Amino acid sequence: MRQSNTKTGGGTVRIVAGSLRGSRLVVPDADGLRPTPDRVRETVFNWLAPVIAGVRCLDLYAGTGALGIEALSRGARECVFVERDRALCQRLEGNLARLRVADARVVNAVAADFLAAPDAPFGLAFLDPPFGADLWAESARQLEQGGWLAPGAWVHVEAPAEAAFELPPGWNLHREGRAGAVRYALYRRLA
Repeated sequence: MRQSNTKTGGGTVRIVAGSLRGSRLVVPDADGLRPTPDRVRETVFNWLAPVIAGVRCLDLYAGTGALGIEALSRGARECVFVERDRALCQRLEGNLARLRVADARVVNAVAADFLAAPDAPFGLAFLDPPFGADLWAESARQLEQGGWLAPGAWVHVEAPAEAAFELPPGWNLHREGRAGAVRYALYRRLA
């Protein structure tokens, strides 16, 4: 659930490209909800364009689900959305139903609890936890050590530009950018 310390005021987020291009996701007026902006998603998915088709995705701190839905729109095989806030899960399920997205599963759980139980590995993971919670290093460690990432998996990380945290050895930086106070980066896990 991408959070900062401010309210967004609600509104909508647009799916940038793919089969759902132009579709709008309702963004509730929730404390700290911070959906990934259109231009950041466009950049990240341009980087992922050669590898997105058929990939299995994990949107670990889903919030609105914009990252996972964008991945599905661009050809991902399936996406698992994990979100701790029940109201946001219901909103996400509603958006998926309205858009007729079938290859998605919404899990109402705390990310650490979800990662404690094994599942099949993912080829792409979105790691964008609440900015005030400092969960990057621990979530990355759980993804790596829990067998959640396939060999050669891609991991998208969003964090405050000034945040310092350690990622697992073997996560190689592929590309990165900044948008305002946010740093976004795409890592490739060594096979």
